Amino acid sequence: MDAREIFCRFYNICTLYVSLTHSLCFVAINKAATMSPSSSLTAASSSSSLWILKPSPAFKSSRFQSIPPSLPPSSPPSFRLLRRAASLPHASATDFDFALHDALESSGIDTSHAREARKGFISQINELSNVERETSISINRRVDLGRTALYIAAEDDSLISHSSVPLPVDAFLERLDDLSLGYCSHYNSLSRSSRENFLESIEKYLYVKKGFRRSSAKNLAEPRALYLHSVLTHRSGSALMLSLIHSEILKMFRLWGLLDFDVEIFFPHDHYGLPRAYDKQKSKESDQPHIMTVQMLLEKVLRNLKAAFWPFQHDHVDSLFLRAAHAANCVDDPNGSQESAYHFASAKAAQHRLERGVWTSVRFGDMRRALSACERLILLKTDPKEIRDYSILLYHCGLYEQSLKYLRLYQDAKSPSSSQSRSTNSVSILEEEAVQKLFVRLNLIAMEEDWCQPIYGRNFLGNNSEPW
Repeated sequence: MDAREIFCRFYNICTLYVSLTHSLCFVAINKAATMSPSSSLTAASSSSSLWILKPSPAFKSSRFQSIPPSLPPSSPPSFRLLRRAASLPHASATDFDFALHDALESSGIDTSHAREARKGFISQINELSNVERETSISINRRVDLGRTALYIAAEDDSLISHSSVPLPVDAFLERLDDLSLGYCSHYNSLSRSSRENFLESIEKYLYVKKGFRRSSAKNLAEPRALYLHSVLTHRSGSALMLSLIHSEILKMFRLWGLLDFDVEIFFPHDHYGLPRAYDKQKSKESDQPHIMTVQMLLEKVLRNLKAAFWPFQHDHVDSLFLRAAHAANCVDDPNGSQESAYHFASAKAAQHRLERGVWTSVRFGDMRRALSACERLILLKTDPKEIRDYSILLYHCGLYEQSLKYLRLYQDAKSPSSSQSRSTNSVSILEEEAVQKLFVRLNLIAMEEDWCQPIYGRNFLGNNSEPW
Protein backbone atom coordinates (compact mmCIF):
# COMPACT_ATOMS: atom_id res chain seq x y z
CA MET A 1 0.00 0.00 0.00
CA ASP A 2 1.58 3.31 -1.06
CA ALA A 3 1.39 6.63 0.77
CA ARG A 4 -1.45 7.94 -1.39
CA GLU A 5 -3.69 4.94 -0.67
CA ILE A 6 -2.92 5.27 3.04
CA PHE A 7 -3.82 8.94 2.89
CA CYS A 8 -7.13 8.22 1.12
CA ARG A 9 -8.12 5.56 3.61
CA PHE A 10 -7.19 7.86 6.44
CA TYR A 11 -9.46 10.64 5.30
CA ASN A 12 -12.29 8.31 4.39
CA ILE A 13 -12.30 7.23 8.03
CA CYS A 14 -12.27 10.88 9.10
CA THR A 15 -15.38 11.73 7.09
CA LEU A 16 -17.40 9.31 9.25
CA TYR A 17 -16.74 11.54 12.25
CA VAL A 18 -17.01 15.06 10.84
CA SER A 19 -20.51 15.55 12.22
CA LEU A 20 -19.56 14.47 15.74
CA THR A 21 -18.63 16.90 18.48
CA HIS A 22 -15.05 17.92 19.26
CA SER A 23 -14.60 15.59 22.19
CA LEU A 24 -16.29 12.58 20.56
CA CYS A 25 -14.07 13.04 17.52
CA PHE A 26 -10.90 12.74 19.57
CA VAL A 27 -12.19 9.71 21.46
CA ALA A 28 -13.21 7.89 18.28
CA ILE A 29 -9.98 8.61 16.43
CA ASN A 30 -7.71 7.70 19.33
CA LYS A 31 -9.64 4.46 19.76
CA ALA A 32 -9.27 3.69 16.06
CA ALA A 33 -5.55 4.43 16.28
CA THR A 34 -5.08 1.83 19.00
CA MET A 35 -7.46 -0.88 17.74
CA SER A 36 -7.30 -0.79 13.94
CA PRO A 37 -3.98 -2.11 12.65
CA SER A 38 -4.92 -1.30 9.06
CA SER A 39 -5.54 2.36 9.69
CA SER A 40 -3.14 4.96 8.46
CA LEU A 41 -2.56 6.11 12.02
CA THR A 42 -0.79 2.83 12.71
CA ALA A 43 1.15 3.16 9.48
CA ALA A 44 2.20 6.68 10.33
CA SER A 45 3.40 5.65 13.76
CA SER A 46 6.29 3.74 12.21
CA SER A 47 8.28 6.84 13.09
CA SER A 48 9.00 7.85 16.66
CA SER A 49 5.93 10.13 16.78
CA LEU A 50 2.24 9.35 17.08
CA TRP A 51 -0.01 11.01 14.51
CA ILE A 52 -3.49 12.10 15.58
CA LEU A 53 -6.19 14.33 14.21
CA LYS A 54 -6.86 17.74 15.60
CA PRO A 55 -9.64 20.11 14.56
CA SER A 56 -8.23 23.38 13.32
CA PRO A 57 -10.60 26.34 13.31
CA ALA A 58 -7.91 28.41 11.62
CA PHE A 59 -7.95 26.21 8.55
CA LYS A 60 -11.34 27.09 7.03
CA SER A 61 -12.58 25.46 3.88
CA SER A 62 -12.01 28.69 1.98
CA ARG A 63 -8.28 28.24 2.41
CA PHE A 64 -8.49 24.89 0.62
CA GLN A 65 -10.50 25.94 -2.40
CA SER A 66 -7.59 24.91 -4.61
CA ILE A 67 -6.81 21.42 -3.33
CA PRO A 68 -3.71 19.74 -4.81
CA PRO A 69 -4.58 17.14 -7.48
CA SER A 70 -2.92 14.39 -5.49
CA LEU A 71 -5.24 14.94 -2.53
CA PRO A 72 -8.54 13.05 -2.52
CA PRO A 73 -11.51 15.42 -3.17
CA SER A 74 -13.44 13.94 -0.27
CA SER A 75 -10.85 14.97 2.32
CA PRO A 76 -12.41 17.14 5.04
CA PRO A 77 -10.66 20.54 5.07
CA SER A 78 -11.33 21.23 8.74
CA PHE A 79 -8.86 18.61 9.97
CA ARG A 80 -5.14 18.47 9.86
CA LEU A 81 -2.32 16.19 10.94
CA LEU A 82 -0.13 17.12 13.84
CA ARG A 83 2.64 15.25 15.56
CA ARG A 84 2.08 14.38 19.15
CA ALA A 85 4.54 12.56 21.35
CA ALA A 86 3.54 9.20 22.65
CA SER A 87 4.36 8.56 26.28
CA LEU A 88 8.12 8.66 26.56
CA PRO A 89 9.74 5.31 27.30
CA HIS A 90 12.23 5.20 30.11
CA ALA A 91 15.69 6.01 28.84
CA SER A 92 17.80 2.92 28.54
CA ALA A 93 20.53 2.57 31.11
CA THR A 94 23.96 3.59 29.93
CA ASP A 95 27.45 2.93 31.21
CA PHE A 96 27.99 6.65 31.77
CA ASP A 97 27.33 8.32 35.08
CA PHE A 98 27.31 11.93 33.97
CA ALA A 99 28.03 14.71 36.43
CA LEU A 100 26.18 17.79 35.19
CA HIS A 101 22.65 17.25 36.52
CA ASP A 102 23.83 15.83 39.84
CA ALA A 103 26.25 18.72 40.36
CA LEU A 104 23.49 21.23 39.72
CA GLU A 105 21.14 19.38 42.07
CA SER A 106 23.80 19.51 44.79
CA SER A 107 23.89 23.28 44.30
CA GLY A 108 20.16 23.51 44.99
CA ILE A 109 19.07 23.82 41.34
CA ASP A 110 16.05 21.86 40.18
CA THR A 111 16.98 19.82 37.10
CA SER A 112 13.76 17.85 36.68
CA HIS A 113 12.91 19.51 33.34
CA ALA A 114 16.47 19.07 32.10
CA ARG A 115 16.41 15.39 33.04
CA GLU A 116 13.11 14.84 31.23
CA ALA A 117 14.48 16.53 28.12
CA ARG A 118 17.57 14.32 28.30
CA LYS A 119 15.34 11.24 28.54
CA GLY A 120 13.50 12.40 25.45
CA PHE A 121 16.79 12.85 23.61
CA ILE A 122 17.92 9.35 24.61
CA SER A 123 14.58 7.83 23.58
CA GLN A 124 15.17 9.20 20.08
CA ILE A 125 18.81 8.23 19.60
CA ASN A 126 18.07 4.73 20.90
CA GLU A 127 16.36 4.22 17.53
CA LEU A 128 19.64 4.81 15.72
CA SER A 129 20.89 1.59 14.18
CA ASN A 130 24.11 1.53 12.19
CA VAL A 131 22.08 1.78 8.98
CA GLU A 132 19.92 4.59 10.33
CA ARG A 133 22.98 6.64 11.31
CA GLU A 134 24.08 6.69 7.68
CA THR A 135 20.60 7.42 6.33
CA SER A 136 19.97 10.76 4.68
CA ILE A 137 17.90 13.20 6.74
CA SER A 138 15.45 13.57 3.84
CA ILE A 139 14.41 9.90 3.92
CA ASN A 140 14.96 9.08 7.59
CA ARG A 141 12.01 7.33 9.24
CA ARG A 142 12.88 5.99 12.68
CA VAL A 143 14.14 9.17 14.38
CA ASP A 144 12.11 12.37 14.62
CA LEU A 145 14.89 14.87 14.04
CA GLY A 146 12.68 17.86 14.76
CA ARG A 147 11.69 16.47 18.15
CA THR A 148 15.28 15.47 18.91
CA ALA A 149 16.55 18.99 18.19
CA LEU A 150 13.83 20.46 20.41
CA TYR A 151 14.77 18.12 23.26
CA ILE A 152 18.32 19.51 22.99
CA ALA A 153 16.95 23.05 23.18
CA ALA A 154 14.61 22.15 26.06
CA GLU A 155 17.43 20.80 28.20
CA ASP A 156 19.70 23.78 27.65
CA ASP A 157 16.82 26.19 28.24
CA SER A 158 16.15 24.54 31.58
CA LEU A 159 19.83 24.66 32.53
CA ILE A 160 20.15 28.42 32.11
CA SER A 161 16.67 29.74 32.84
CA HIS A 162 15.76 27.52 35.83
CA SER A 163 12.16 28.07 34.78
CA SER A 164 9.36 26.19 36.53
CA VAL A 165 7.81 25.61 33.10
CA PRO A 166 9.58 23.42 30.52
CA LEU A 167 10.13 24.49 26.94
CA PRO A 168 6.88 23.58 25.06
CA VAL A 169 8.30 21.00 22.67
CA ASP A 170 4.90 20.00 21.26
CA ALA A 171 3.95 23.62 20.57
CA PHE A 172 7.10 24.15 18.50
CA LEU A 173 6.50 20.86 16.70
CA GLU A 174 3.05 22.19 15.81
CA ARG A 175 4.67 25.33 14.45
CA LEU A 176 7.00 23.16 12.37
CA ASP A 177 4.02 21.22 11.00
CA ASP A 178 2.21 24.48 10.22
CA LEU A 179 4.96 25.31 7.73
CA SER A 180 4.01 22.24 5.70
CA LEU A 181 0.29 22.92 6.01
CA GLY A 182 0.72 26.54 5.02
CA TYR A 183 2.25 25.54 1.72
CA CYS A 184 -1.01 23.84 0.70
CA SER A 185 -2.82 27.20 0.51
CA HIS A 186 -0.22 28.39 -2.03
CA TYR A 187 -0.28 25.17 -3.97
CA ASN A 188 -1.21 25.37 -7.66
CA SER A 189 -1.12 23.12 -10.69
CA LEU A 190 1.83 25.01 -12.16
CA SER A 191 3.97 23.85 -9.26
CA ARG A 192 3.32 20.24 -10.30
CA SER A 193 4.14 20.78 -13.96
CA SER A 194 7.58 19.30 -13.28
CA ARG A 195 9.58 18.01 -10.35
CA GLU A 196 11.96 20.95 -10.59
CA ASN A 197 9.09 23.45 -10.43
CA PHE A 198 7.62 21.66 -7.43
CA LEU A 199 10.89 21.75 -5.47
CA GLU A 200 11.53 25.34 -6.53
CA SER A 201 8.08 26.37 -5.31
CA ILE A 202 8.86 24.87 -1.89
CA GLU A 203 12.10 26.84 -1.70
CA LYS A 204 10.32 30.09 -2.63
CA TYR A 205 7.69 29.38 -0.01
CA LEU A 206 10.29 28.73 2.70
CA TYR A 207 12.91 31.37 1.89
CA VAL A 208 10.76 34.09 0.29
CA LYS A 209 7.17 33.76 1.50
CA LYS A 210 8.09 32.69 5.04
CA GLY A 211 11.32 34.67 5.13
CA PHE A 212 13.68 32.05 6.54
CA ARG A 213 17.28 33.12 6.09
CA ARG A 214 20.71 31.92 7.04
CA SER A 215 22.58 33.62 9.84
CA SER A 216 25.74 35.41 8.85
CA ALA A 217 29.06 33.75 9.59
CA LYS A 218 29.92 36.23 12.35
CA ASN A 219 26.71 35.39 14.22
CA LEU A 220 27.06 31.60 14.18
CA ALA A 221 27.89 31.61 17.87
CA GLU A 222 24.57 33.26 18.74
CA PRO A 223 22.09 30.85 20.36
CA ARG A 224 19.27 31.92 18.05
CA ALA A 225 21.04 30.29 15.11
CA LEU A 226 21.77 27.02 16.93
CA TYR A 227 18.45 26.06 18.57
CA LEU A 228 15.46 24.93 16.52
CA HIS A 229 12.82 26.71 18.58
CA SER A 230 14.66 30.03 18.18
CA VAL A 231 15.01 29.51 14.43
CA LEU A 232 11.28 28.79 14.12
CA THR A 233 10.55 31.96 16.08
CA HIS A 234 13.02 34.38 14.50
CA ARG A 235 13.28 32.65 11.08
CA SER A 236 17.04 32.99 11.05
CA GLY A 237 19.39 30.13 11.70
CA SER A 238 22.37 28.03 10.76
CA ALA A 239 22.52 25.91 7.62
CA LEU A 240 21.99 22.85 9.83
CA MET A 241 18.71 24.14 11.26
CA LEU A 242 17.47 25.23 7.83
CA SER A 243 18.36 21.80 6.42
CA LEU A 244 16.42 20.13 9.22
CA ILE A 245 13.35 22.33 8.63
CA HIS A 246 13.51 21.76 4.87
CA SER A 247 13.74 17.98 5.27
CA GLU A 248 10.87 17.89 7.77
CA ILE A 249 8.62 19.71 5.29
CA LEU A 250 9.50 17.18 2.60
CA LYS A 251 8.73 14.31 4.98
CA MET A 252 5.26 15.69 5.61
CA PHE A 253 4.64 16.03 1.87
CA ARG A 254 5.75 12.45 1.35
CA LEU A 255 3.34 11.27 4.03
CA TRP A 256 0.47 13.18 2.45
CA GLY A 257 1.22 11.86 -1.04
CA LEU A 258 2.29 15.23 -2.44
CA LEU A 259 5.82 13.93 -2.96
CA ASP A 260 6.10 10.72 -4.95
CA PHE A 261 9.77 10.79 -5.98
CA ASP A 262 13.10 10.63 -4.15
CA VAL A 263 14.44 13.98 -2.97
CA GLU A 264 17.80 14.84 -1.45
CA ILE A 265 18.86 17.90 0.55
CA PHE A 266 21.94 19.72 -0.76
CA PHE A 267 23.82 20.97 2.31
CA PRO A 268 26.05 24.00 1.57
CA HIS A 269 29.58 24.01 2.95
CA ASP A 270 30.15 27.72 2.36
CA HIS A 271 29.07 30.55 4.66
CA TYR A 272 26.23 31.90 2.55
CA GLY A 273 24.46 29.13 0.62
CA LEU A 274 20.99 27.86 1.50
CA PRO A 275 20.02 24.18 1.80
CA ARG A 276 18.09 23.16 -1.31
CA ALA A 277 16.20 20.08 -2.43
CA TYR A 278 16.92 18.27 -5.69
CA ASP A 279 15.66 15.23 -7.55
CA LYS A 280 17.79 12.29 -6.47
CA GLN A 281 17.50 10.67 -9.89
CA LYS A 282 19.34 13.64 -11.36
CA SER A 283 22.07 13.76 -8.74
CA LYS A 284 25.73 13.94 -9.69
CA GLU A 285 28.82 12.48 -8.11
CA SER A 286 29.77 15.94 -6.87
CA ASP A 287 26.57 16.06 -4.80
CA GLN A 288 27.64 13.23 -2.51
CA PRO A 289 29.76 15.35 -0.10
CA HIS A 290 26.75 17.64 0.38
CA ILE A 291 24.38 14.90 1.59
CA MET A 292 23.65 15.22 5.31
CA THR A 293 23.07 11.96 7.20
CA VAL A 294 21.26 11.62 10.53
CA GLN A 295 24.50 11.01 12.44
CA MET A 296 26.25 13.93 10.77
CA LEU A 297 23.39 16.31 11.48
CA LEU A 298 23.16 15.48 15.19
CA GLU A 299 26.93 15.57 15.61
CA LYS A 300 27.24 18.95 13.91
CA VAL A 301 24.36 20.43 15.91
CA LEU A 302 25.94 19.39 19.20
CA ARG A 303 29.49 20.30 18.20
CA ASN A 304 28.34 23.77 17.16
CA LEU A 305 26.79 24.20 20.61
CA LYS A 306 29.92 22.83 22.25
CA ALA A 307 32.15 25.28 20.37
CA ALA A 308 29.81 28.23 20.97
CA PHE A 309 29.70 27.69 24.73
CA TRP A 310 33.22 26.38 25.32
CA PRO A 311 34.39 28.31 28.39
CA PHE A 312 37.83 29.18 27.00
CA GLN A 313 37.21 31.49 24.06
CA HIS A 314 40.29 33.72 24.13
CA ASP A 315 42.86 31.19 23.00
CA HIS A 316 43.41 31.22 19.25
CA VAL A 317 44.13 27.48 19.04
CA ASP A 318 41.58 25.61 16.91
CA SER A 319 41.47 22.64 19.27
CA LEU A 320 38.95 23.20 22.06
CA PHE A 321 40.78 20.68 24.21
CA LEU A 322 44.07 22.55 23.90
CA ARG A 323 42.36 25.77 24.93
CA ALA A 324 41.17 24.13 28.13
CA ALA A 325 44.51 22.36 28.62
CA HIS A 326 46.34 25.64 28.22
CA ALA A 327 44.13 27.23 30.88
CA ALA A 328 44.98 24.30 33.16
CA ASN A 329 48.73 24.71 32.48
CA CYS A 330 48.93 21.30 30.85
CA VAL A 331 50.54 22.60 27.66
CA ASP A 332 54.11 23.84 27.20
CA ASP A 333 53.83 27.01 25.15
CA PRO A 334 57.10 27.64 23.24
CA ASN A 335 55.93 31.16 22.41
CA GLY A 336 54.85 32.02 25.93
CA SER A 337 57.44 34.77 26.30
CA GLN A 338 56.10 36.45 23.17
CA GLU A 339 52.50 36.41 24.32
CA SER A 340 51.05 39.91 24.40
CA ALA A 341 50.11 41.49 27.69
CA TYR A 342 46.61 42.10 26.35
CA HIS A 343 46.07 38.42 25.50
CA PHE A 344 47.39 37.35 28.90
CA ALA A 345 45.17 39.84 30.73
CA SER A 346 42.13 38.78 28.69
CA ALA A 347 42.72 35.12 29.50
CA LYS A 348 43.07 35.91 33.20
CA ALA A 349 39.90 38.00 33.15
CA ALA A 350 37.96 35.24 31.43
CA GLN A 351 39.21 32.68 33.94
CA HIS A 352 38.23 34.95 36.83
CA ARG A 353 34.73 35.39 35.40
CA LEU A 354 34.30 31.64 35.12
CA GLU A 355 35.48 31.04 38.68
CA ARG A 356 32.86 33.50 39.93
CA GLY A 357 30.16 31.82 37.84
CA VAL A 358 29.36 34.94 35.78
CA TRP A 359 27.64 34.18 32.47
CA THR A 360 26.62 37.36 30.70
CA SER A 361 27.92 36.76 27.18
CA VAL A 362 28.33 33.65 25.09
CA ARG A 363 31.74 34.93 24.06
CA PHE A 364 32.94 34.00 27.53
CA GLY A 365 31.41 30.55 27.31
CA ASP A 366 28.94 28.64 29.43
CA MET A 367 30.22 25.62 31.30
CA ARG A 368 26.75 24.14 31.79
CA ARG A 369 25.82 24.06 28.12
CA ALA A 370 29.31 22.97 27.09
CA LEU A 371 29.03 20.03 29.50
CA SER A 372 25.55 19.12 28.28
CA ALA A 373 26.75 19.13 24.65
CA CYS A 374 29.68 16.87 25.58
CA GLU A 375 27.42 14.45 27.43
CA ARG A 376 25.03 14.15 24.50
CA LEU A 377 27.91 13.66 22.07
CA ILE A 378 29.18 10.81 24.24
CA LEU A 379 25.69 9.27 24.17
CA LEU A 380 25.77 9.47 20.37
CA LYS A 381 28.86 7.23 20.46
CA THR A 382 30.95 9.46 18.25
CA ASP A 383 34.67 10.20 18.48
CA PRO A 384 36.39 9.12 21.76
CA LYS A 385 37.82 12.65 21.87
CA GLU A 386 34.45 13.78 23.18
CA ILE A 387 35.15 11.78 26.35
CA ARG A 388 38.54 13.48 26.63
CA ASP A 389 37.04 16.95 26.21
CA TYR A 390 34.36 16.16 28.78
CA SER A 391 37.07 15.05 31.22
CA ILE A 392 39.00 18.31 31.07
CA LEU A 393 35.82 20.35 31.60
CA LEU A 394 35.13 18.30 34.73
CA TYR A 395 38.68 19.03 35.86
CA HIS A 396 38.05 22.76 35.56
CA CYS A 397 34.85 22.30 37.58
CA GLY A 398 36.87 20.71 40.38
CA LEU A 399 35.20 17.33 39.86
CA TYR A 400 38.51 15.46 39.88
CA GLU A 401 37.23 11.98 40.57
CA GLN A 402 34.82 12.08 37.62
CA SER A 403 37.47 13.73 35.45
CA LEU A 404 39.93 10.89 36.11
CA LYS A 405 37.21 8.31 35.42
CA TYR A 406 36.44 9.73 31.98
CA LEU A 407 40.09 10.25 31.11
CA ARG A 408 40.64 6.56 31.74
CA LEU A 409 37.62 5.76 29.58
CA TYR A 410 39.14 7.85 26.81
CA GLN A 411 42.44 6.01 27.00
CA ASP A 412 40.62 2.69 26.84
CA ALA A 413 38.37 3.83 23.97
CA LYS A 414 40.96 5.26 21.58
CA SER A 415 42.34 2.71 19.16
CA PRO A 416 46.11 2.10 18.81
CA SER A 417 45.86 2.66 15.05
CA SER A 418 44.43 6.14 15.53
CA SER A 419 47.24 7.00 17.95
CA GLN A 420 49.84 5.94 15.42
CA SER A 421 48.18 7.91 12.64
CA ARG A 422 48.19 11.06 14.78
CA SER A 423 51.89 10.78 15.61
CA THR A 424 52.85 13.05 12.71
CA ASN A 425 50.20 15.68 13.48
CA SER A 426 51.64 18.49 15.60
CA VAL A 427 48.25 19.39 17.13
CA SER A 428 47.56 15.75 18.01
CA ILE A 429 51.00 15.42 19.59
CA LEU A 430 50.30 18.45 21.81
CA GLU A 431 46.89 17.02 22.70
CA GLU A 432 48.33 13.65 23.72
CA GLU A 433 51.05 15.30 25.77
CA ALA A 434 48.41 17.37 27.55
CA VAL A 435 46.35 14.22 28.19
CA GLN A 436 49.34 12.56 29.85
CA LYS A 437 50.06 15.61 32.00
CA LEU A 438 46.44 15.82 33.04
CA PHE A 439 46.40 12.11 33.83
CA VAL A 440 49.47 12.44 36.05
CA ARG A 441 48.04 15.47 37.82
CA LEU A 442 44.69 13.75 38.50
CA ASN A 443 46.46 10.70 39.90
CA LEU A 444 48.46 12.93 42.23
CA ILE A 445 45.28 14.67 43.34
CA ALA A 446 43.74 11.25 43.97
CA MET A 447 46.39 10.61 46.60
CA GLU A 448 45.25 13.60 48.62
CA GLU A 449 42.55 13.27 51.28
CA ASP A 450 39.03 14.44 50.40
CA TRP A 451 40.13 15.00 46.83
CA CYS A 452 36.69 14.22 45.48
CA GLN A 453 35.17 17.21 47.25
CA PRO A 454 35.72 20.24 44.97
CA ILE A 455 36.50 23.60 46.52
CA TYR A 456 35.22 25.77 43.69
CA GLY A 457 33.42 23.28 41.50
CA ARG A 458 30.02 24.79 42.17
CA ASN A 459 31.12 28.21 40.98
CA PHE A 460 30.95 27.01 37.39
CA LEU A 461 27.49 25.57 37.79
CA GLY A 462 25.85 28.00 40.14
CA ASN A 463 22.42 29.59 39.90
CA ASN A 464 23.30 32.28 37.36
CA SER A 465 20.83 32.57 34.52
CA GLU A 466 21.63 33.95 31.10
CA PRO A 467 18.97 35.25 28.69
CA TRP A 468 18.69 33.81 25.23
